[in-house]
Amino acid sequence: MTAGGGVPLVRVSRLPQIDALRGFALLGICVVNAPVIAGAWILAEGAGTQPWDRAAAWLVTALFTTKFYLLFAFLFGYSFVFQEAAADGDGVPFARRHARRLLGLFLLGLAHAVLLYPGDILMTYAVLGLVLFAVRGLGARALLWTAVALVVLTTAVFLVIAVLALGLEDTGQAAAGAVEARQSARYRGGPLMVVHANLAAYRQAFAGALLYGPHLLAAMLTGLAAGRLGWLDAARFSAASAVRRRVLAGGLLIGLPGGVLTAMCTYGPFDARFYYLGQVVDILTAPALSAAYATVLLSLLHGRFGRRIAGFLAPAGRMSLTHYLLQSGILAFVFTGYGLALYGTVGPAALACGCLALWAAQLAFTARHMAHLRHGPAETLLRRITGRRRPVPEVGAGAEAASRHVGV
Repeated sequence: MTAGGGVPLVRVSRLPQIDALRGFALLGICVVNAPVIAGAWILAEGAGTQPWDRAAAWLVTALFTTKFYLLFAFLFGYSFVFQEAAADGDGVPFARRHARRLLGLFLLGLAHAVLLYPGDILMTYAVLGLVLFAVRGLGARALLWTAVALVVLTTAVFLVIAVLALGLEDTGQAAAGAVEARQSARYRGGPLMVVHANLAAYRQAFAGALLYGPHLLAAMLTGLAAGRLGWLDAARFSAASAVRRRVLAGGLLIGLPGGVLTAMCTYGPFDARFYYLGQVVDILTAPALSAAYATVLLSLLHGRFGRRIAGFLAPAGRMSLTHYLLQSGILAFVFTGYGLALYGTVGPAALACGCLALWAAQLAFTARHMAHLRHGPAETLLRRITGRRRPVPEVGAGAEAASRHVGV
């Protein structure tokens, strides 16, 4: 089987370690998205901020922000290889199936952004998925160099913004106060007010998608190259002990200090003028910490308790789209006018604990019930939109050996 441009395809299969990574990443996505939906950022700064809330916001920025959306983007690119192989195995045109899948993602993302969370990532995935299709004929080396170029480009853009921002006067809390009051009133109002607030917030989110889109695409292209080379195959991963050590060292020596500096530029001690300088650091160093997280989890999955860990994480990863939307729905009910309207009243520390509890509940539910549910509701809807009926088979040890990727 070959892709456009003669790039060899893999035999279609489903790697449980990818689902486990998705299940793990759901925690990071929830922790990062929740403060926006809950208005916890209001209680993260200012003279009246509790020390534990400031510490929680600081740690979320250092350890979670950017790292998990890059991990999900990497897995999106990695899975592209399987999507293409599945279409080939089903004897259907991949272009048509892929286009319908992206349309489904875009429509789900649009509803998600308008109704629940204006920082939706699904629409961005849908647009960047078109780019993945366009470059699918490139070899792994070309994909990786393109990813590097995109990171350099994004860094350059933010560096220019950072230099300009350093020359501005720090208006601080005075400007933020009016925004906080207006946002709180909207999100504590009725459902129509919530939709109005989401539409207003999406303008800023759209600008962010344009700025950060190349960085996200770089992660997807890296994932596509990794899928072609089979980086996550059990045999190859286990044999690459030296590479694993270097990745972990990069996370410790580059990713972690970078996250700390980013948090310092976001929540102090540096003032607001340094925010974009922190983003420059984040763009350059977050991939190292993302890779380290993935490497640690994959090492655990290939260890003594790997089967047990995978059994807890992978079922949630198989319905990660449903869980992503469900997280937003639950948070919107608790914190906006759809339900309890607690917007701006729960600080980052308590919210982070709530996110951990929500994630654990999602894992427990799917670990218990996924044996009876092949797909989640959102995944089922997306499969109907794409016209796909036959499920991707699970991978056992023998099947994985047969489905190893062909290097390019």
